[in-house]
Amino acid sequence: MPTAYEIIRDPLWNNIRVDPLALRLVDTPAFQRLRYVRQLGLAYLVYPGASHSRFEHALGAYHLAGRALAMFEERDESRALRREAGPIVRCAALLHDIGHYPYSHALEEIGALHHEEVARPLITVGAVAEVLRAELGADAPERIMALIRGTSDSPLQGLISGSLDLDKVEYLKRDAFMCGVNYGDIDVDRLLNSLVVVTDPDRGTPTIGISEKGLSALESLLFAKYQMYRNVYWHHAVRSATAMYKRLVDGALRAGSLSAETLAGFTDEGLLHELARHAPSPLLAALRERRLYKRIFERPAAELPADGGEWIADDRALVVTVEDQLARELGLAPGEVLLDYPTKTQMLGLDIPVLRRDGGVRRLTAAGWEGAINLPKLSEELYGSARWLRVFACRRVAVRREEIVRLATLPASEVRNRLTEGRLLR
Repeated sequence: MPTAYEIIRDPLWNNIRVDPLALRLVDTPAFQRLRYVRQLGLAYLVYPGASHSRFEHALGAYHLAGRALAMFEERDESRALRREAGPIVRCAALLHDIGHYPYSHALEEIGALHHEEVARPLITVGAVAEVLRAELGADAPERIMALIRGTSDSPLQGLISGSLDLDKVEYLKRDAFMCGVNYGDIDVDRLLNSLVVVTDPDRGTPTIGISEKGLSALESLLFAKYQMYRNVYWHHAVRSATAMYKRLVDGALRAGSLSAETLAGFTDEGLLHELARHAPSPLLAALRERRLYKRIFERPAAELPADGGEWIADDRALVVTVEDQLARELGLAPGEVLLDYPTKTQMLGLDIPVLRRDGGVRRLTAAGWEGAINLPKLSEELYGSARWLRVFACRRVAVRREEIVRLATLPASEVRNRLTEGRLLR
């Protein structure tokens, strides 16, 4: 008998055909939690339409994986693949975000375990693991985790984790659509139809690559990512709300009002409700009522020295101490001044084999190549314009820009010395 698919209506991809195995996984409690975890965290406070969840994004990634696999099958490129690889890849696409914390990536910025590691027990133990082992074999959970973490030796690894993975294609397209902006205008059909199975020029094994005719579509993906970071993900008001949320959760963890082990089990509203019960504060009330902290200082990374301010992104304990000392020096209370410098991400990361028109295969990396995509200088410039160092406060207060720049660009050791001496801005 033919496989009985269910149809799920989706505003982005229209009809998503879901097979019985995927339906069983979708019905597990771990996956259902994703209905209540927003894809873009607190961006809905700026873009009201950005209330879509990890649930529909996961279904969209599953859909794109099915399209890519069907295309390989039509072109008879599946001969190099294990017969059972398709279901494993589709399940990996479906489950790749199952360990996500409430409000997107914000908690990873305060040192919480990466969501891919949080996913491990959810996929390898319990209801999800039982379904996978019963349908795909005893080693299925471990194979899926390897794909999610980017450590699989599968030729299809690149569909799940890589320069052109389907997760990236899906979230950029969906996020732009739901926010009502056109920055994520990616030629998805061209991209998918440009995917090929090639022999890796370095390892001599089958892997996912792209045909040379698809490079312009790849460029559209890279620039969409930059535009979305600049205008949505790192929008100043989104970062203000994120800084407030990080301070709330970090403070509750330090005070013992929350346990790090339980964070990934909460939904967005569930976590805020827990904070209201065990760690109520004016900061929490301000966030819930959208009384966001205001910018009292900002400067793009392009105007900072190389590596300047990185301690703000990397050393959470130092940041909290500095915030409170700055608040005192500015006549505010602890928690009323917040520093923000988004964690560095690969803006235009690229490492993918390209099938040339002459039949040869060449690896395209961030170093680029002549006559194609030349990324190193471009990537640095885009980073410098999208990533901003900011200081937020509960109300407008005057600061001297040169003093903030001097502080932010000091080595962490010198910042600690100043704290010991009881001074930061002098």
